Amino acid sequence: MKNIPFNRHRRLRASAGMRALVRETQLHKEDLIYPIFVIDGKNVKNEINSMPGIYQLSMDNLGAEMDEVVSLGIKSVILFGVPFDHDKDEQGTGAFHHNGLVQEATRFIKKQYSEVIVIADTCLCEYTSHGHCGVVEGEKILNDASLDLLAKTAISQAEAGADIIAPSNMMDGFVAAIRAGLDEAGYEDIPIMSYAVKYASAFYGPFRDAANGAPQFGDRKTYQMDPANRLEAFREAESDVAEGADFLIVKPALSYMDIIRDVKNNFNLPIVSYNVSGEYSMVKAAAHNGWIDEKAIVMEMLTGLKRAGSDLIITYFSKEVARWINEDNQ
Repeated sequence: MKNIPFNRHRRLRASAGMRALVRETQLHKEDLIYPIFVIDGKNVKNEINSMPGIYQLSMDNLGAEMDEVVSLGIKSVILFGVPFDHDKDEQGTGAFHHNGLVQEATRFIKKQYSEVIVIADTCLCEYTSHGHCGVVEGEKILNDASLDLLAKTAISQAEAGADIIAPSNMMDGFVAAIRAGLDEAGYEDIPIMSYAVKYASAFYGPFRDAANGAPQFGDRKTYQMDPANRLEAFREAESDVAEGADFLIVKPALSYMDIIRDVKNNFNLPIVSYNVSGEYSMVKAAAHNGWIDEKAIVMEMLTGLKRAGSDLIITYFSKEVARWINEDNQ
């Protein structure tokens, strides 16, 4: 056996200390972006049935949530509004109302927790009576007519104090329209975190429960991407970079790690992966049944997203992960 040449790779795995010394990928609290659903009403804290541990929160409960977020060391949140059904309309005007849910939540957070980065999800679907992300004519989603409303929404969110605008609608030209609108309104320093590569995914199911935003007819396949396509991601990302995006989001995450790596390798911007609701709910269900070790699975999963090329991760696991990192560092 002494004459058989081979490499001793196990030397660098011999102990926990050695493994930590040569570890290539690290997950940090600063990598996490925590989604928050702000709902109309008072004294509301509705746990989302399909997303255990995630809540729809009225404004009067937002402070307690933010206290926990800040105490854990999470630096960034992304806000979604959940209005009453009777406040929705064909144009989604609640999305750009001065006193809209995201706008009011942004003002509150920036006043009380100024160090937290507030990212505003910029879309119409939660606010439209039909549940689509743009203007509808019959059963057709109109692209160009939607752009003005999206720009108005972004401007109103910037006026409220949002640090980053995150448009998720997937209309063609949405980054260009929003960039032009922000610049003309004097918000040229506000970055755009574009949902550049967003697939028409079955993994979004629980989010529709959280945001009360399921389409009332049809689906979103005419504007979100076909899950079978890879090269299309390059075209979408390239357009958004040319139009002025500052971050690129790939959504969902786990089934699209090849796309995350492709985007990372080809575009010199921060890459954000969205670990979406269905991915969260599957892990929670398996952990609840005792089939998996939740901490081990989640940490492996998010580390894998970092290894694939994610600079930042939007995840509903943010609070658990921050807590685990804090415990491990004690």
